[in-house]
Amino acid sequence: MKKLAKWRLFSLLAFMALILSGCGKPYLSTLQPAGEVAQSQYELMKLSTIIMVGVIAIVTIIFLVVVFRFKRKDEQIPKQVEGSHKLEIIWTVIPILLLLVLAVPTVVETFRLADVSAMDEVNEEGEKDALVVNVRANLYWWEFEYPNQKIVTSQELVVPTDEKVYFNLKASDVKHSFWIPSIGGKMDTNTDNVNKFWLNFDSEGAEKAGELFYGKCAELCGPSHALMDFKVRALPNDEFDQWVASMQAVEEPVETEVALEQEGQALFNESCISCHAVTPGNDTPEAARVAPNLTNFGERAYVAGILENNEENIKKWLADPETVKPGNKMSKTYGKLTPQQIDALTAYLMSLKVEE
Repeated sequence: MKKLAKWRLFSLLAFMALILSGCGKPYLSTLQPAGEVAQSQYELMKLSTIIMVGVIAIVTIIFLVVVFRFKRKDEQIPKQVEGSHKLEIIWTVIPILLLLVLAVPTVVETFRLADVSAMDEVNEEGEKDALVVNVRANLYWWEFEYPNQKIVTSQELVVPTDEKVYFNLKASDVKHSFWIPSIGGKMDTNTDNVNKFWLNFDSEGAEKAGELFYGKCAELCGPSHALMDFKVRALPNDEFDQWVASMQAVEEPVETEVALEQEGQALFNESCISCHAVTPGNDTPEAARVAPNLTNFGERAYVAGILENNEENIKKWLADPETVKPGNKMSKTYGKLTPQQIDALTAYLMSLKVEE
């Protein structure tokens, strides 16, 4: 009975694992590619899966045939095939051919996807045409710098669709890993070197995802590793250009005329601006880049990368950041705020917008 109970438990767990493996969202699934890189990697996954399943099926069939057809019925010793050159050639050549079928396209795609030479190419005016984004990973948030556009933003990566976007990846503290599942495989961000790669965001895939893809940290980095998310807005080229122009137009923090927002701005300038910038220029002092850039905070879809951007969640974050993201740096330098201060800061943060 005990063996039967264990077998039932194992069957239940296996069934649950099978069911759960099918769960997921289209914007967070490698099996629903929405970019050239992801599609290429998906095709390689299908090829390797077909080969593996094919090998398992053939071996299983051969095993069953041997078990039932050649089951011993008497004391007669069957014909011995040990040392058969024909069989040894067959079971040596077939795996080699299968490996070649898998290895050749894998190697070709690896070198193609690793080609980032376009990042350094310049046009006749001496300017770079390629869109480059410098990604800096931090505990537990992301900074995105557009060096050619002289823009810095955080937590929400904005990119054009149907165009290669090149990335320089680096970490400021510990090893992280940059991953947008539906767009392409992950790439590590290290503290001692810069990794480079490119991605392409399909307009059709962006439309299905509502122009918003989810990004993750794919390297265990601390207690809030699972909460180190970022979002990607994939926009048509004209809308992306408009966003760039709107960000570039912000030279100084916008002065507000609403009393509560003014109170929040004064509090922000007194306590927060030493770490958080509210202008997007990449000439921002390094001291103001130790925390997320908040220039367009009011337009972002999420707070801290994980909470829907609304008044309630902003107040929840400001009241106690540690309960939202354990181990974050803000909790160590952050004093308790009164309800009035939280209301004022929330109003000011929600007013930080660059697009009408």
